[in-house]
Amino acid sequence: MNRRIALSWSGGKDCCMALDTLLSQGFEVVCLITTVPKELGRTFGHGERTEMMILQGEALNIPVHFIECTYENYTNQFVQALQTMKSEFKITGIAFGDLYLDEHREWGEKVASAAEVDALYPLWMKKEAALQSLERFVHSGYKAIVIRVREDVLDDTWLGRIIDKSFLDDVQETSICPMGESGEYHTFVYDGPLFTRRIQLEHGEIIHLETTKKLEFTSYQLNDSGGRDC
Repeated sequence: MNRRIALSWSGGKDCCMALDTLLSQGFEVVCLITTVPKELGRTFGHGERTEMMILQGEALNIPVHFIECTYENYTNQFVQALQTMKSEFKITGIAFGDLYLDEHREWGEKVASAAEVDALYPLWMKKEAALQSLERFVHSGYKAIVIRVREDVLDDTWLGRIIDKSFLDDVQETSICPMGESGEYHTFVYDGPLFTRRIQLEHGEIIHLETTKKLEFTSYQLNDSGGRDC
């Protein structure tokens, strides 16, 4: 059985844990897929710079494939990209890091079916299991930082926080999904067991967007240290 797959990649904790799970199950993740609005140079998912996605790919030794699209042709472009990868890289499936939102899974299965590849959801769970999932991440060895928050549910003091035991304790005092599955917060993973090098981040200013606030980094680069020995 061919187990070569692509992974939808936002740069955050969920897709990172999906990658870890897939590799442990014997899949070969041949590329990370990230969608970007044309001419913005930032990702659709978290509004992050494409350069930071490239650094993650380099640190993980997995190439990042950018799909340029607009809101209007998002689905069509995603399907076309999968069809191209199916032909060029012999992938048989596309994996997603979604946890429990049925509408997200329905969309992923729809595009996979259109491209005639399998849709994989290695982290799929019941909503009630979200806290346990966050606890697993905290103890996984991966390092992630909060880079974006929805200001209707979290204030900007959450920006820049590391996903650690303190975060795990504090998030339980809020009304949000502990994993931020509805976009309450987004993260960026910069180190961990699969990383050959650590991504060094320096904090910049907090940027106010339409309904969210985002932490912009003034500089970001790969360091030699990282991975299991960090």
